[in-house]
Amino acid sequence: MAPLTGTQKAAMLLLQLGRDRAARVMAQLDVSEIEELTAEILRLERVDQRLADEVLEEFHAVSVVGPGVGGGMGLAQHLLVASLGAEQAADVLERLQTTMQGQPFEFLQHADARQVVSLLSSEHPQAIALVLAHLKPDHAGIILAGLDPELQADIAHRIALMERASPDVVQVIAETLQRKASSVLQANDFAAVGGVQPLVEIINRADPGTEKVILEGLAARDEELAEEVRSRMFVFADITLLEDRAMQLVLRQVETAQLSVALKGVSDGVRETVMRNLSERARENLLEEIELLGPVRLSLVEDARAAIVQVIRRLEESGQIVIRRDAEDELVA
Repeated sequence: MAPLTGTQKAAMLLLQLGRDRAARVMAQLDVSEIEELTAEILRLERVDQRLADEVLEEFHAVSVVGPGVGGGMGLAQHLLVASLGAEQAADVLERLQTTMQGQPFEFLQHADARQVVSLLSSEHPQAIALVLAHLKPDHAGIILAGLDPELQADIAHRIALMERASPDVVQVIAETLQRKASSVLQANDFAAVGGVQPLVEIINRADPGTEKVILEGLAARDEELAEEVRSRMFVFADITLLEDRAMQLVLRQVETAQLSVALKGVSDGVRETVMRNLSERARENLLEEIELLGPVRLSLVEDARAAIVQVIRRLEESGQIVIRRDAEDELVA
């Protein structure tokens, strides 16, 4: 009889666990694994008891690892072969080894695309394809677009046909390019990772207390820069910049209790923006909630406003709303 595959062994094991236990095990698997096991179970009409016992013994042997027993490649390989079969185990081990060795072209991941194009332009198309296949798709796409048009299709074709590459070959190419990169990619040639806008995005995600500390500290060092940062930030008072449809989408995700606290002490413009985008009943409920609140600590008001701003920022990031800043062009329908 031919050796059992990993899937066949797993199916045979599940059959011997009983329905309830087998169901709990299968609930932990992904859809493709469940489909494979189900198909195998359907094929197993009758099972030789001796074979079933051998599967149980093998499972027990590989699953019980006592204290002080080391791991390593040998044990990992044994467990994978027992669970998946020799062929799938080899594929998994190869992927794991590649991951554990790290990304060979990590030094190019954040480099300016134009400089990477300059670095790669004299390389063989297969080497270029290998490099691009290891980079993040958005970065690789920009680099590919910067290469000569006659090269682009050739490299794209090579990437599409590429399945596996020898780790030794990858390492040689990576080391060669890294030596060349030391003279081509100077410090000022790398992509910008700082600047005003990244700082604004960081502060926008901070809590009100952190935001205040950062802006006050920045103002003490450079008032002009602090003002630029403030001008780019979206604060609660900026909800007047939202179109009505956007404001309505925001309000659907905010609780009345939170909104009532946030509106304490706001300007007439902010209050009007909120009120006109509520139904008559919701508006009445909100006004009643505000009256019942009485005096509210400033810290609670700031927290409520910050939470609503976070909702607005999430909606903008997901593309569901657009924030119209004063300096930006009007939208054309």
